Amino acid sequence: MPTYRRIVIPGSTYFFTVVTFQRQKFLTKSKCRQILREVLDEVRQKHPFTIESWVLLPDHLHCMWTLPSEEANFSKRWGLIKAKFAKRAKELFHKADRMTESRAKHRESAIWQRRFWEHLVRDDADFHRHFDYIHYNPVKHGLVSRVKDWPFSTFHRFVRQGIYPDDWGGNISFDSEETFRE
Repeated sequence: MPTYRRIVIPGSTYFFTVVTFQRQKFLTKSKCRQILREVLDEVRQKHPFTIESWVLLPDHLHCMWTLPSEEANFSKRWGLIKAKFAKRAKELFHKADRMTESRAKHRESAIWQRRFWEHLVRDDADFHRHFDYIHYNPVKHGLVSRVKDWPFSTFHRFVRQGIYPDDWGGNISFDSEETFRE
């Protein structure tokens, strides 16, 4: 089993990208959103974290979490989220023809990619870059032409709080794939 080098600091904020297996496009379906919301609530009750920002796209999600000051096991949290979601959504989204011998051996579903990508948010500027990236992502992927038109994002909460203007993101372009990998 591979050992990943991860920067793990209790109380830190992390940016994550989590992708569906073979980029299946189901995450924005109503039932999927409901299951994901329930699973997140359950995991957060036992293993708290604060969701700083979030965007859900058809085949992946981006988010930033701040972990509690006493621990930083984000891998455990993602493992629980993905496993609980897969168990509940298996009948809806699992495709037996997508199962591989390796996935069966490791008791994995054909719902999520095995891994996720994380980035330790280093300072306020890094936080704001990722905060904006998360909210602009549906425009970047051509799903909408204006940030405010994408319903599956914390953008709308931040508009209500006065953090973003309603028309934010009209002229922003993220062309640095070196900074933001998916």
